[in-house]
Amino acid sequence: MKKLLCAATLASLSSLSLADTTLIHNVNGYTLDANKALQQFTAIQFSDDSIDRLYQSDDALPDTADHIIDGEGKTMISGLVDSHGHVLSYGLSLLRVDLTGTSTEQEAAQRVAAFAEANSELEWIQGRGWNQVLWDSNSFPTAASIDAVVGDKPVWLTRVDGHAAWANSAAMELAGITDRTEDPDGGQILRDANGKATGVFVDNAMVLIRRHIPPVSADEQRYALQTSMQGLAANGLTSVHDAGVGSATIQTYKDLVSDGPLPIRVNVMISAGDENYELLLDQGHFRSTDDTLTINSVKIVADGALGSRGAALIDDYSDMPGHRGLLTLDDERLEYLMRRAMNANFQVNTHAIGDNANMIVLDNYEDLINQTDTRGRRHRIEHAQILRYEDILRFAELGVIPAMQATHATSDKNMAQDRIGEVRIQGAYAWRKLLDTGTIIANGSDFPVESPNPFFGLHAAITRQDQNNEPPGGWFPEERMSREEAFASFTIDAAYAGHQEDIIGSLAPGKKADFIMIDRDIFTIPESEIWQTQVEQTWVGGEQVYP
Repeated sequence: MKKLLCAATLASLSSLSLADTTLIHNVNGYTLDANKALQQFTAIQFSDDSIDRLYQSDDALPDTADHIIDGEGKTMISGLVDSHGHVLSYGLSLLRVDLTGTSTEQEAAQRVAAFAEANSELEWIQGRGWNQVLWDSNSFPTAASIDAVVGDKPVWLTRVDGHAAWANSAAMELAGITDRTEDPDGGQILRDANGKATGVFVDNAMVLIRRHIPPVSADEQRYALQTSMQGLAANGLTSVHDAGVGSATIQTYKDLVSDGPLPIRVNVMISAGDENYELLLDQGHFRSTDDTLTINSVKIVADGALGSRGAALIDDYSDMPGHRGLLTLDDERLEYLMRRAMNANFQVNTHAIGDNANMIVLDNYEDLINQTDTRGRRHRIEHAQILRYEDILRFAELGVIPAMQATHATSDKNMAQDRIGEVRIQGAYAWRKLLDTGTIIANGSDFPVESPNPFFGLHAAITRQDQNNEPPGGWFPEERMSREEAFASFTIDAAYAGHQEDIIGSLAPGKKADFIMIDRDIFTIPESEIWQTQVEQTWVGGEQVYP
């Protein structure tokens, strides 16, 4: 028996000796400790993918590491986590016409024309990123402007928030859209004074066109996911929560991870709209051995977006009397999708932007969490953008996490108050009010709706200003986060929202060696400069994945 124990001990020691150890010293390091207090360090040692120790300036450094790297005094921070993005959509957006930043409908049409000319082999011209609120006209576009430049093939252009899309006449004809086509439940076809479809489709109406677009092939998905993850790593993200993924894309992820670690960690939310939703639930949670792919949650969509007036409000839109937005699911279906996921022990993450949608989702959570005993699953509301005061209090009471996007506030500030007025705006983008109740906020970007650059989000959370430092003093500055709170929302709190705080979200012994090197100290530079931060290196699991 003693010989067997000695053999086991020797085998264990042999295994330890094979670990590849790296020491990076001479760094200006920051992470959060167990109490979320900012902790500084000057060196980090990790073996394979896990951290051994952080060193302070007066600690003696070992000289036995297999690899010793001089950090050259650069700032190192914990890897940043985006709690809500769309990985495939971001990858595809890099391969399609980009309409972000256009100032007129005509400029957008010209970008489409140039893209179509350069990609003549495509059957469909697709793109995304337009935002009529930023155009001189402040009006939704029409098919006519696209028809004038691309009339011989269908065109489909998604609005920046993904809750409306713009089609040309060829696309509408192919889909059989006529003046008599009825609005589907939870959707709207915009029409002119004569009842003619203008070319813009909101929320559930988008499927009328979208179902005629050839699906993305497995090879195209694979390429788009790889392109996307590399791009996200270049932005300093070491982990993302992919919000609403269909079964085909889930299979592509599994194929990719079977070939080796993904470049960054991806926490997948199963799309409740997928035809295989229940089958995926029955398959249970998934966690790859390298922890780069995790599936333990679902994504449900309860309403639309504010910019397209699809967010479901309790009272009329301030700038459109008689209109209160759209609920994308009836009460029975919403309750069923939530209950089914909770009974399968999945975390439920529900998109809700308007105050009515948030109230309905919280009502369902309150009933179902008790019935299914799943408070510990940390159910979430994605966006949680417009809230009644009484509903702000319910997040902490129910243990529900608001997964919010700081740059939505600075992007929406030019139209949000027009949409909801002076009273309701007090409960919108209400980060401080939520934090003061003890609620944890998981931050993100909703890429490609917004840029995936997390330093844009940190800047917006801390300043409540855009990159031109507008408005002076910040937009409703009383809702600002401190630097430490904003950092936590992109690190340990975002990791907590994905049930991964034990392995990522901070740098500590036993956790994964996920960190980034940046060109400036975000805790000492002027707040106005945080968005300008550049990523120099991204490391995931002890491996440098960028550049």
